[in-house]
Amino acid sequence: MQKYLDLVKNVLENGTRKNDRTLTGTISFFGTQTRYNLGDGFPLLTTKKIYFQAVVVELLWFISGDTNIKYLVDNKVNIWNEWPYEIYKKSNDYQGEDLQTFVDKIRTDNDFAKLHGDLGPVYGKQWRNFNGVDQLADLIFNLKNNPDSRRHIISAWNPEEVSKMALPPCHTIFQFYVSGDKKLNLQLYQRSGDIFLGVPFNIASYSLLLILIANEVGLEPGEFVHTIGDAHIYQNHLEQIELQLSRIPKKLPSITLKDSNVSIFDLKPDDIILENYESYPGIKGKVAV
Repeated sequence: MQKYLDLVKNVLENGTRKNDRTLTGTISFFGTQTRYNLGDGFPLLTTKKIYFQAVVVELLWFISGDTNIKYLVDNKVNIWNEWPYEIYKKSNDYQGEDLQTFVDKIRTDNDFAKLHGDLGPVYGKQWRNFNGVDQLADLIFNLKNNPDSRRHIISAWNPEEVSKMALPPCHTIFQFYVSGDKKLNLQLYQRSGDIFLGVPFNIASYSLLLILIANEVGLEPGEFVHTIGDAHIYQNHLEQIELQLSRIPKKLPSITLKDSNVSIFDLKPDDIILENYESYPGIKGKVAV
């Protein structure tokens, strides 16, 4: 994953200091593009350990169309907890609970989870029901029946519903492309990318999506092309970033599916297997909410 480290260096060397919504402060660079050839291995960061189970669970959550964090919490994935918690703190039901107590209530109380665990019409809702359109099902049908089309696109940015979302989509639109060698390629446009915490996760997530869609339509995965608008490093992540830059990337792992005949809509987390993943230890950093 030297390409990721090159992205980091580009932002550090050419970015500018900016204020941001979270009041944390960033070093920001506008307009980056990095290409990851899945033939070289699965692009999961090795200069720090990435919790791959979270990548899998979140992606399957998107694919299902779910928008409530209970599925994530029940599967020990806590990457979305802060946003509904911040909304809960502003409600009349808030009784001073800390984040962990809130998450415990989501896990154990279905009524509480239904009321306070929903994020609004975020990614899964838009993928599966964009104003009545199942974009993901249509995409798969069209890839099978009209692979050379230039319209293999899914958008998560729905202006009519953005104001109802706990967090407007950072990864906003993506497009599939079938190359002449019958490989399936995917380009993501991400309006905002947290280089330390979010972007490694996004690279893995959309690369995995490419693998799953390619399997679904009978093609080989090719390139994941990652285009970022505001690529930024939060100023409270600079030490962590420097630590990563001091590490030499290891060999990339690979992905296998337990049963390639299982539909993408029926996959369970255990159906996706990460093999030969070696990494340096994880590096903690505070998420900016």
